[in-house]
Formats: sequence, structure tokens, C-alpha cells
Amino acid sequence: MKAMARSFYETLGVPRTATEKDIRNAYRKLARQYHPDVNPNDKGAEARFKEINAANDVLSDADKRKKYDKYGDRWEQADQYEEMERRQASGGFRNGGATYNFEQGGAGGDFGSIFDNLFRRDRPGPRGRAATRRGQDVETAVEVSLEEAFRGTSRTVSLQTTETCAVCGGSGEVAAATCATCDGVGQVARTKRLEVRVPQGVRTGSRVRVAGEGRAGTGGGPSGDLYLVVTVQPHSKFDRKGDDLNVEVPASYLEAVLGGEVEVPTVDGRLMLKLPTLTQNGRQLKLTGKGMPVLGGTGRGDLYAKIRVQLPDALNDEERALFEQLRAIRDRIQE
Repeated sequence: MKAMARSFYETLGVPRTATEKDIRNAYRKLARQYHPDVNPNDKGAEARFKEINAANDVLSDADKRKKYDKYGDRWEQADQYEEMERRQASGGFRNGGATYNFEQGGAGGDFGSIFDNLFRRDRPGPRGRAATRRGQDVETAVEVSLEEAFRGTSRTVSLQTTETCAVCGGSGEVAAATCATCDGVGQVARTKRLEVRVPQGVRTGSRVRVAGEGRAGTGGGPSGDLYLVVTVQPHSKFDRKGDDLNVEVPASYLEAVLGGEVEVPTVDGRLMLKLPTLTQNGRQLKLTGKGMPVLGGTGRGDLYAKIRVQLPDALNDEERALFEQLRAIRDRIQE
């Protein structure tokens, strides 16, 4: 018996009542676990990563999720189903002599079979016309730097496509057989170059969709979509956690003890941060709104500056004498 395919909710391991935050957190966790960079040459992890991205693409989009919740795996055909509902509301409809009722599942058939009969999707048409099928989606991996993810960038993608031969028209008959342009195949290969905008805030595992740029459909069906699967390269200074950034900031022992200002790097420049007196080594100070842009939203994450107190490499005689005086003072205080 063939196993039933997992629902998108099962793929992400969340209930159907999951909130947007639940879905986002589940996707982030699974994407990190199964990302190809973490599991090199693991076909199972690669397949799982694609399933996770496909599930997130639908469930993270409110409109797609609504259609999926109502129609399941046929959510992409929601417009046709809704047309059926409108016809049902007006008293039912007929097809080929059989009267179908939406709520009862039709004349002995299920909802999907009624739909196929009415709209002839994925079935041969009259006189042997080709089946109407949507083209396959295409994925291509791209890498961006943290700075590019911060500001947004673009990538040029080369796609291999086929077109009907303009000379013979792809007839497949005598004209095609003798056509020197396509060598009788009826089609010619073309390289298509697209410049795709990568938005601000992308992270490793983000998928940038370009509608209609996937494989061509058949029988007049729509083309699939192109997806850019993004990997953000590690940065030498910043450690990214979601939309937040962490950075280490050096401070002298005098600045840490007496207080002072230290320079903090950010992705879009530098700023001065005032240290409180007696700042301990390893203390984190939060700079609100100085992290990464929120993908598809507004605002930015935060930047956390971790203070690293630096001691001098050497002391001159005067400095050593002052430290000896300080030690004597501390000893008297503690007595």
C-alpha cells in the first residue's frame, strides 16, 4: 500500500492551529538542521530541505495557507474550486449528463474526480490534445554576503530553455526532418539570463520566487516558478542570530573601570557607545534597531555588543607604582 504524503503541517512538525510565529520558528529550526551546507552529499537531507522550504512557502503566506487549509494538495486550483462552489450555490450543475452536487461529492465520485471531469486538467483533450500541465519549478542556489543581505542585492541567473524552431515551426514532419536549424528536432536550445532582485533581510534558507520563470507547461498550462535558494556567507565580525547581530567590542581596562566611550562597528557604519563604570568583561550591551532588516516587514533587529576588556602588555615604572598604591588602598578597605 502506498504511504500517504505528509501534509505541510506534518512536514514542519506543527499543528494546523499553529501561529505565524510557530511556523517561522519551526521552519528556522528545521532549515538549519537539514541545510545542504550542514549535510554535504546527503541526498536525504537535501530532499528534506526542499520539502521544508515548500511547506514554509505555503504556510508562511496567509493567502496560500487559507487555500491549503480548505483544498489541501489541490490548493493551487482554488479558483476553479471556488467556481464550483458558486455553481453549486445556484442549484448544482451538469456535466456530460450527470448532475453533480458539491457537498455530496457528485455522482458517486470524490471532489477531485468531479474537478477533473469538469475542467479536464491533466487529461487528454478532444482529438488527442496534449494534457494541460503546469511546468515544474526550478531551484538555483545563490550566495550573498552579510552586507548584501543587509542592503539587498541582485543576481544574474542563466537558465537553459527550449523554443520552437522559428524556421520549421517545430512541425516534426518533413519540414522539421530537413531543417538545418534544429536538426529535425523541432526545437532549439536557448540560454536565458535573468536579473533577480534579492530583498533586504534574506537569510540562509530564504527562497526568492520569480513567478513564471520555471519549466514551460504543456498543453497550454502555465509555466512553473524559479526559486533562488539563498545562503548568507559567514562574516568575520558579526554573528547573526535571526534578525539580531552579535559583535565583540574591545575596551581598555581604564574605560571598563572608569567608564568611557568605545567604537562599535555596525553593518552600515560605526557608532560610539558609552560604557558605564565598572563594566565587566563579557558584558553584553544592546543597541536597539541596529541589526538586520526584517525580511518582508519593517524595522530591524538588534545589535548586541560584547565587551572584551583588554589589559596592557606592559607597565612602566610610574604605572606600576600607581597600581601598587591602588592595591594597598584596596587591601586597607577589605581589612
